[in-house]
Amino acid sequence: MKKIILSALAVFAFALTNAQETKFGLKAGLNIANQKFEAQGSSVTANSILGIQFGGFAEINVSEKFAIQPEVLFSTEGSKLKAEGTNVTFNLAYINIPVMAKFYPVEKFSLQAGPQLGMLVSAKGEVNGGNKEDIKEGYKSINFGLNLGAGYEFTDNLLVDLRYNFGLSDIAENNEEGLKMTGSVFSIALGYKF
Repeated sequence: MKKIILSALAVFAFALTNAQETKFGLKAGLNIANQKFEAQGSSVTANSILGIQFGGFAEINVSEKFAIQPEVLFSTEGSKLKAEGTNVTFNLAYINIPVMAKFYPVEKFSLQAGPQLGMLVSAKGEVNGGNKEDIKEGYKSINFGLNLGAGYEFTDNLLVDLRYNFGLSDIAENNEEGLKMTGSVFSIALGYKF
């Protein structure tokens, strides 16, 4: 983990020292999130749920074709499991910190990729629409992922991002049954650069 953080800091520091222009902005959007559960050689992918994301970013232009974009986003994620008349919904909230490398093959259109660190804020479980219960102790507080996506700038200020986050780390905490959980999120967000 230290190597990942130090590598990200080195890339960020390099981008800052070579930056031609930096713009700041806000973004908000919709998440379609799900989770995969694995135990004893079998796996189940849960049904997706809708969530939201919002936060801020800085676009650091290194050259005409390349930029680094660190972000801080509040994101609601999770999934829904259905089995034998029972519906269980997992509602998770994270503070996510993606650091995206943006490549502009043509003007206004970017291809994006980068790592993401997620910090769990809350986790609630709900069975058959009943009361929500705190299940945060069942989840690890840190989540790592990889983002791939694309963006389009309608104007110098208004943009849209499409992104898919692959959860790379097991987010189940201290599970004696050998359960492994990973999450993934497809998102679409509108942004405004100042």
